[in-house]
Amino acid sequence: MSRVRRRPDADDEFGFDQDPSVFSRGLDALVPASIARRALAVSVETDEQVYDPGDSVEIRIDVSNRLPLPITVRIEGARIWGWSVDGLVEATDEPIYVPDVARSLSLRAGETRTFTRTWNGRIKRHGTPTRWVEPSSGTHEIAAFVATAPETSDSTTITIR
Repeated sequence: MSRVRRRPDADDEFGFDQDPSVFSRGLDALVPASIARRALAVSVETDEQVYDPGDSVEIRIDVSNRLPLPITVRIEGARIWGWSVDGLVEATDEPIYVPDVARSLSLRAGETRTFTRTWNGRIKRHGTPTRWVEPSSGTHEIAAFVATAPETSDSTTITIR
């Protein structure tokens, strides 16, 4: 009788966390869409809590699968994920062209994907001319989302002096 030896550095002896894996291909189809969407988690954080006007803000966004199985979630629209400042996606009121095609997001078992963005501390106002405006002093919301229905999101606040 042969025994399969587990590599000492392997996280999962059955290969469910390997990408691509013969064992995990298709397993995401076994997880109902409603459960897959609830297993999706988004978190957002910034490098500081208080900023001077015009300071750059480092934003870290984590998108995670909380299940021990791979998941695929349906995305509403073409933008899979994004970030916003006070409700303005990518800190602009300018229309952003995104082609309207069906999309999905797949994550391996327990996988977390991390995205970082730098906001230049200004809001882009569309018009003639387009201008960059510093937000007012006070509290502002930085949010991140995955475009599921309903949206999966998280937010934090920062203060501009």
